[in-house]
Amino acid sequence: MRILIIGEGGRESALAAKLQNDPRISKMFFANGNATTDVIGKNVHLSEIKELRDFAIKEKVDLTIVGPEAPLVAGLKDEFKKHDLKVFGPTQKVASLEGSKAFSKKFMQTYDIKTAKAVVFDSYNEAIEYVKEQPYPLVIKASGLAGGKGVVICDNLEEAEATIHDFMIRRIYGDAGIRLVIEEYLQGFEASIIAFSNGEKLFPCVAAKDYKKAGNGDTGPNTGGMGSVAPSPEFTQEHYADFEKNILEPTITGLKAEGFGFKGIIFFGLMVTKNGAYLLEYNMRFGDPETQVLMALMENNLLDVIQDCMEGKDIELTFKDEKAVCLVMCSGGYPRNIETGFEIVGEDKLKHSKLLYAGAIRKGDKVVSNGGRVLNIVATGATYEDARKKAYEDAGHVHFDYGFYREDIGKF
Repeated sequence: MRILIIGEGGRESALAAKLQNDPRISKMFFANGNATTDVIGKNVHLSEIKELRDFAIKEKVDLTIVGPEAPLVAGLKDEFKKHDLKVFGPTQKVASLEGSKAFSKKFMQTYDIKTAKAVVFDSYNEAIEYVKEQPYPLVIKASGLAGGKGVVICDNLEEAEATIHDFMIRRIYGDAGIRLVIEEYLQGFEASIIAFSNGEKLFPCVAAKDYKKAGNGDTGPNTGGMGSVAPSPEFTQEHYADFEKNILEPTITGLKAEGFGFKGIIFFGLMVTKNGAYLLEYNMRFGDPETQVLMALMENNLLDVIQDCMEGKDIELTFKDEKAVCLVMCSGGYPRNIETGFEIVGEDKLKHSKLLYAGAIRKGDKVVSNGGRVLNIVATGATYEDARKKAYEDAGHVHFDYGFYREDIGKF
């Protein structure tokens, strides 16, 4: 088989590492890839959907796996399908469950999926008037794709008005913020559940926990994710039963009712409160950095799982009875102003963990930083502390100028 994986982060490195020893795979291509995928297969510099389509035709690609959300929301699956190219991912319409928070919220409300109360606004003035009458804290979300950063928790009216102005008038996230979802604030802990879809049913992985804030103790600005652990230490069997009844099952009902059957991934972003689990958002692809810990624990052959889903077969997912920790090392200044191009050293000194590059590329015999989230260090152990100790010990050997990471990943 010849496989194309689209994306260039740690998530794509984790998928590649999981697939790399499968004897059925003769070639893996990565668009655009990174310093890990460059060793496992061949990186190709393509971004436009038509370029990717033409490449898949030319190289006789048997299966395309899409990591990031943007190509799916832009209709990559639809374009590939016209040419009988297989894609593990949803069509553009179904990807709107991630691409439009307004669309997604309406879907949740229509099918009684447990979620925060919310109102959608297209009018700046109406949004401003609405927040004058609401209790605080309050959550304001850009409806479109904003790279995981278009969500603001406002503690007072002044912050809410400033956020609405930033999104709708200043357009700090472009067109993503011209429509807003304003919803009630939920107090609790977050959990992520990634599920495989075979077109009819959903098959969830173990719950994961990610760390979104840049600083220790969940302080500082929101990021794409500073680390993750699996299974989620806080998410109990009772929480799962609540999720299954009030979120998973009605989601399946809604997908069927809307004709949204697809072969791919659906990611449930949850907030678990004293009143149970609430759905914050859907993502229609593998999460990052959740995929890194899930792939470290998954016992199944990933290609088997994907092929069975593509063929509409039921699957049974199994995971090691261990804990996994993923530590993300970032460029100085991330997620705001970052500098890149610094050499990364120390990979050869890791003893207990797996290093997965993300925002890093190879230049000759060197690896240099090329993005905000530069690399991931993933370790497993019998306990969270075992896995955490391995990851942090190895992290101490890896260096690049101005690099930093949180010191509390895996501490609860």
